[in-house]
Amino acid sequence: MFTLFTDRYGGASTPPYDFLNFGDHVGDISDNVAKNRASLVSRIGPTLFMNQVHGDQFHVAQSADEEIPTCDALITTTPGINLAVQVADCIPLLIHGDSVVAAVHVGRKGLVNDIALKVLDEMKRLGGKNFMALIGPHICGNCYEVSKDVFEEVISKYPASQSQTPQGTLSLDLAQSLGEVLVQQGVTVKKSDICTLENLDYFSYRRDKITGRTVGVIAL
Repeated sequence: MFTLFTDRYGGASTPPYDFLNFGDHVGDISDNVAKNRASLVSRIGPTLFMNQVHGDQFHVAQSADEEIPTCDALITTTPGINLAVQVADCIPLLIHGDSVVAAVHVGRKGLVNDIALKVLDEMKRLGGKNFMALIGPHICGNCYEVSKDVFEEVISKYPASQSQTPQGTLSLDLAQSLGEVLVQQGVTVKKSDICTLENLDYFSYRRDKITGRTVGVIAL
């Protein structure tokens, strides 16, 4: 198994996308994004990205040369395909299960729509066992301030997400609930302590609004 979480350094993009931006949907110069993606491929090999839409659909990949799918999770049983998930505060979730791997985009909507559980069910159907999950750098519970409506929507289903900012306002800890859900399914979970909003080495939509995207990558 191979895994990687990038930071924002070493790429061709210029401010406010400086420097290693992999997002081709955020307003960056397309040639710079292409250079950044090509540099990743030259470093780790064929890599499949996705057009992420905060949904609950996944795609089972057979080749890294496929047309980029519109979904929020990639799964493969084929060795040599790097699966990439783009983030700038959301959770980059990488799951490994013997003969199958997945890269999953888990934001607030993804958590509520159970995308991680749907992916895990498909991985099991494909023969995966002994699952391990990596929760990469993401916005932390102290920083993800939300409205009362959003707060109540999420904690009504996932009460462990309940958090608050240092100022005492409502916030959500999505990684806490995601980790608990996965553990309940028998998955071993390792979670990064890096908060993308607090750490300037990472892109943060909440912090900067106009910004790039890092990636989490996994391969068999």
